[in-house]
Amino acid sequence: MIGRLRGIVAEVGEEEALIDVAGVGYVVRCGARTLSRLPEIGGETVLHVETQWAEQTGITLYGFPTRDDRQVFVTLKTIQGVGPKAALAVLDVLPPGELAAAVAREDKAAVARAQGVGPKLALRIVTELKGKPLGSGPAATFHANIAAPEPAKPSLAGEAVAALMGLGVAEPQARRVVEQAAVRLGEDAPAPALIKAALQELGR
Repeated sequence: MIGRLRGIVAEVGEEEALIDVAGVGYVVRCGARTLSRLPEIGGETVLHVETQWAEQTGITLYGFPTRDDRQVFVTLKTIQGVGPKAALAVLDVLPPGELAAAVAREDKAAVARAQGVGPKLALRIVTELKGKPLGSGPAATFHANIAAPEPAKPSLAGEAVAALMGLGVAEPQARRVVEQAAVRLGEDAPAPALIKAALQELGR
């Protein structure tokens, strides 16, 4: 699972950037605020990354300028009706500290300024974010009353399957070879070892 990228900005599009890390190009989905703050093409940047996997789209990398932005993105996505696009839109208009302040004021109008977020969803966001930490700034510290639960970590086998799918292996085949590797190496084998053994099983 990728959590951070440091590399050269190779391309910048409307919704994503291509980051060259030691010759490997990573396509990273970003909000408009993040994209606008990237250096010129050829400049070095650091992005905090949330790696997500979906059956229909496979692996998607979401990039953020700070750890707080990434944390808030993950928290927003736990709210019913808030997908990745809406979560990025909220962060475009309200960085973590400002969002924490808006939640504390119950200012749903501020949240509704995000593209694609209507009044009802804005109200739900404000309501469900009450009491959750939204970053590490003064506003967030004031707002947070309880610790946010950490997102569930994927299994080692799940990480290995996702990595193989990222290499173009079909999901059923990836699951089969990872299961075979786990039988040989043991259930507690680290993900890199499972990936290596699975690739050997595939004859790569």
